[in-house]
Parts: sequence; structure tokens; C-alpha cells
Amino acid sequence: MQRLTTPGVLLLGRCFLVFSCFILLFTSVFRFASKFGIIIPKWLFFILLGCSIPFIFFIRIKLGEISARRAAASMGARLVPCVQGKRVGNIDVMLKLFEYFKTGYPGDGVDDFISTLGNTFNTRMLFEDDIMTVEPKHIKIILATDFDNYIKGDTFKATMFSVLGSGIFNSDGGMWKFHRSMTRPFFNHDRISHFNIFDRHADEAITQMKLRLRGGFAVDVQDLFFRFTLDSATEFLFGYCVDTISAGLPYPHDVIPPEAPTGKAKTAEDFAYAFAQVQYALSSRLTKGQMWPLFELFGDKTEKHMKVVNAFIQPIMEEAIEKRRLASQSLEEPLKGASDDDTLIDHLVRLTTDPVVLQDEVLNILTAARDTTASTLTFAIYFLATHPHILTRLREEILTKVGRTNRPTYDDIREMKYLRAFINETLRLFPVLPFNVRESVNATTWPSPNPDEKPFYIPAKTNVTYSVFLMHRRKDLWGPDAEEFDPDRFLDERLQKYLTPNPFIFLPFNAGPRICLGQQFAYNEISFLLIRILQNFSSMTLAPEAQAPDTRPPKSWASAKGRKAIEEVCPRVYLLMYAHGGLWVKMTEAENDVDAAQL
Repeated sequence: MQRLTTPGVLLLGRCFLVFSCFILLFTSVFRFASKFGIIIPKWLFFILLGCSIPFIFFIRIKLGEISARRAAASMGARLVPCVQGKRVGNIDVMLKLFEYFKTGYPGDGVDDFISTLGNTFNTRMLFEDDIMTVEPKHIKIILATDFDNYIKGDTFKATMFSVLGSGIFNSDGGMWKFHRSMTRPFFNHDRISHFNIFDRHADEAITQMKLRLRGGFAVDVQDLFFRFTLDSATEFLFGYCVDTISAGLPYPHDVIPPEAPTGKAKTAEDFAYAFAQVQYALSSRLTKGQMWPLFELFGDKTEKHMKVVNAFIQPIMEEAIEKRRLASQSLEEPLKGASDDDTLIDHLVRLTTDPVVLQDEVLNILTAARDTTASTLTFAIYFLATHPHILTRLREEILTKVGRTNRPTYDDIREMKYLRAFINETLRLFPVLPFNVRESVNATTWPSPNPDEKPFYIPAKTNVTYSVFLMHRRKDLWGPDAEEFDPDRFLDERLQKYLTPNPFIFLPFNAGPRICLGQQFAYNEISFLLIRILQNFSSMTLAPEAQAPDTRPPKSWASAKGRKAIEEVCPRVYLLMYAHGGLWVKMTEAENDVDAAQL
């Protein structure tokens, strides 16, 4: 039976309550007037009632605009330049941005606003301010220097709550500090066991790749990386691997799979699918803004899939809580710190046994641990497949530092400067979280990029969106070759010219107090798997024919500006960056390549 408390029903209920109160007030006024002999016909009453609603709405908007201009003037500031659409409430702008989100290239539409209004502007859709910036000074204010004035906010948290609860990525203030303090010690601890986990799942992933390639098929490495990172993350978090790689890799779009997975492989496949679907549902909500509940009138779109996710997570949490309870009753004093053999949940149950707090935190970390690495690995392989000279150079460094079969160590990875530069360049052009949002607490100002102009006025309780994706591609910040893929920019004179004097132009893992706790974990995992892949494969090429035709870059992109014109995949954004339709590649095994064998 469908529950009545769906997000859409709750929103409509609130709207109905407000509307009913207005009608009651309106009716009371007319009844009061009748006592003084002022009789208004019913037909006129309903006409006045119908007209009064848009009139009051219009007055409210105009008064808000006047108030904003006065507040800005009182602070010696000016309003942020506003996008001027052709329809009321910039509805046309909103619909166009929705369409770009679903079918376009990341940043489509936004770059037009930047070219006409500057790097900071107000989209003001449906009469609600939404200020967007790609200015490093403003992003630094949001993330660091005025951190306390920019929060996730109630709207964002309500959108994400059905999946992320009150976890670290969906909380503010004391709750955020609590989750941060719980998790930080675990990620600050150097753990050899991480590399053991990476190694096991890397071997499984490469074995699956070789099976597909030897069968003459291309491999969707994006799908493989999501499986690899999910398997690694569940073992890292729980000590229990969901084992999605065992379900086997997908075949090209025109090949009928010989058989569907069964047993444990089917369970793994169901979990991976459900986990992906809840994230897609959340991203869909974000694009619809505050009106998203209207699109879920008949049910919460995350509920069905969260049942599958919870069925996997809850027994593990219950076991960890019971284990902690028994340990606390024993004579032995439990360890307070995180040992190298601990999973994250082992560490967390020492701090709390509240199942809601534990589930929220675990799901937040699982989302980050899986998607951050998988997204970066996908685009790393994309660049290796499209830049063979870079692949050759990176492989030379790997074989020189690590060898053809040795397992990489922490020291190996730290010493591989070109590998780190390659990963950074991948994160620069395709940052995992290309767009992010905060909400201002108090009214404030931002400095104008032009020192001769007044600062920008930022109202209280206003959505503030920032894009590192667009900032990372600004030619005035990174040089005329900003849209080209060149890892050497992190090694040569360009590093000192652009990044060193202005570090906030490169923010792949956020910055300030909310900087990603798992940053080094992600670098290690990405590095480890890239090393293993290039130890086993000496060349790779894209295989676009393996993916569905409607997921390939449209021909119209060829006449676009910048990277969009040369892109050979369709980058898209749900919560994080991904390649639409997957990234299908063919690779040559190193042992079959004469040149590689001579290295």
C-alpha cells in the first residue's frame, strides 16, 4: 500500500495549508466589511480572490527587490548581475538549464552567462536568488575564510535526507563536527591494509578485463571501476566485500549476454544497481530545485532502492554493535584508537552504537569512497586512450620505479611525480564534484573582481553555487592552453606561474574545514590501480562502437568551442562526474607487445 506521506504530498499539504489560511483571511475581511453594510456579490468576491493571489505575489517580489537594493547600498555594495530571461521568473532559463543538464556538456548555458555577466551572476529562477561563481576569491570565502557563514542548509539537507540522513556530507554545525571528529582519526592513520584490499580487487578487475578482451570484446572500464571501488569500499568499511566484480562485466550494446548472474553474483548486481539508482534519484532532485517533491507525488523514488541497500548494510552494523557490546562486557579494555586491522565500522562502534548515526555515516563515506575514485579512474583511462604518448611516458615511469610485476608501495607512489601530475591533470579537467552548493546564513559582501567597482551583495539565506569544473578551465587562471590535457603543467614553470601563487584555482577535493578526509586514500587507490593496469597493458584505444549510439557525443558538438568540440565521450553529472554510456576501450596485453617487453 502506497504511503500518504510522500515528499510530494507533504509539499502540497503545506501549500494547501498556506492557501487555506489566505482564503480564510480574505473571507474574514469581506465578512467584516458586510457588518458595515458593504455587500460584495459572490462573483466579484471570487474575481477579487483570484486576482489578489498573483497581485500579492507580485508585491512581495517587488518589495523583496527594493529591500535587497537598500540592504546592498547600506553595505556599500551592489547587487550581483542577474540573468535576464524572456519569460516570467526566468522559467525559460530554468527549462534550458534542465535540458542542458540532461543532454548537454557540463557547463553548457552557464558559460554564456559568464561571457555576458562575468564570473559571478544570479540566475534568479522562479524569483529565488541563486548566485553562481567561478571566481577563486569567492570560492575561498565560501570554503575557508568565511566558512561559518555558508552551510548546506535545510533545503539541501531535506533533498538528500532519504539517503544520506544526517551524515557528514549532509549536516551542519554541531552534527557535522560530531561526524567529522568520529571519522577523522581513521583516515589520518596510515594503513597498510588499504593496499592489501586494493591488490586483491585490482587482480580480480584485471582478470575480468583480460577475459573480455581475449574474447574480442571491448571493456566498459567505467562499469568496472565502479565495481572495483564498491568492492574495495565495502571491504574497507565493513570487512565484508559485496563482490560486484564476480557478477561479470557488461557486454557491448549489440551483444546478448550468454547468461544472467545468479546467487551471490546476482545479490552483488542488485546492490550495485540499487546504490547507483539512489544517487541518480538524488541528482534528479537537485536539478529540480525546491519543487522536486512535486515529481515524487506517488512515492519517494529512493525508497525501493534503499531497501536493497539497507538489507546489505544493517546486518553488518548489527553484528558490529553486538561485537562491541560483548567486548565492553569483557575484562579486556577495548582499544580506543584505530588499529591497522580495523574496518571503519569497527572504529565507529567504539564511539557510538546508535544505529541511525552509524548508518548515516557509513552511507556517506561509502558514496564518497566509491564514486570519487571510479570517476577519476574513468577519465584517466580516457586520457590515456586518447594520448598514447602520455601513456608511454607514464608506463615508463611505472616500470622504472615499480617493475613489471611488483606490487607498488607507499614510497613508490610518493616518488612517482609524473603519475601524480597525471592524476592532478585528470582532476583538473574532470573534477569529481564539478558543481557544489551552499546557503548563506547572514547577509555579506564579496569583493568585486574589478577593484574600481563596488563589492557584490550576498543576501542571507540564499543559495550560492560554485563550479570548480569551470574554474579549472579558465584561461586567465591556467594559461591559454587551459583546456588541453597536459600533466606537465603540474611539473614545469606553469606550476609556479599559475598554481603556486593562487592555490584556490585547483580544488578537486574541496578546501577549508570541509576538505575531503579521504583525499589521500583516493590518490592511493587511483595510483595503485593505474599502476597495475599499466603493468598489464601496454596500449589502449577507445571503442565507441561498443556503446549505444545515443550515448555517443552528438555531431553538433564538433562545431562548439573549447574541449566540447574534440570530446570523444559524453561527460555528464549526476551527483558526480561520469561518462554517459560508459567508457568502452580495447587494450593490448603487455606480454604480447614486443616494445613493452623490452622496457
